Amino acid sequence: MPHNEAVSMSEQNPINFTIVADENELSPRIYANFCNVAHTPFDVTLTFCEIMPLSQKDIESAKKDQTVRAPVRAEIVVPLPVVPTLIASLQEHIRAYNESATQTVKPEKPIH
Repeated sequence: MPHNEAVSMSEQNPINFTIVADENELSPRIYANFCNVAHTPFDVTLTFCEIMPLSQKDIESAKKDQTVRAPVRAEIVVPLPVVPTLIASLQEHIRAYNESATQTVKPEKPIH
C-alpha cells in the first residue's frame, strides 16, 4: 500500500502515513462477478454487476437483442492518477495468489 505525505501549512516537515480501510460490521460486502469499465479524460468508472444463472425468459430476451441485463451492485469512480496503482496492486495480488494456490488465475480475453 503506498505511503502518503501531508504537509501542514504551519510547518514544512512532511508526515508519512499509511491509509487503511476502517472496516466495521456495518460496512457492506458486495458480491460481483462482472465488471464493466468506462472512462472519461478525468476518471475511470468501474460498474460491478452480479450475473445469475439465466432464466428461460432471460434467454428468450437475449435471443432478440443479444443483451443480458445484470443488476448493478456498485459503481465506483476512480480518478485517473489512482488507476496505475490499482492495476499494480491487482497484479501483485494475482501473482501472490498464483504462487500460493494450487489453481492459478490466468488472464482471459475481455468479455464485451
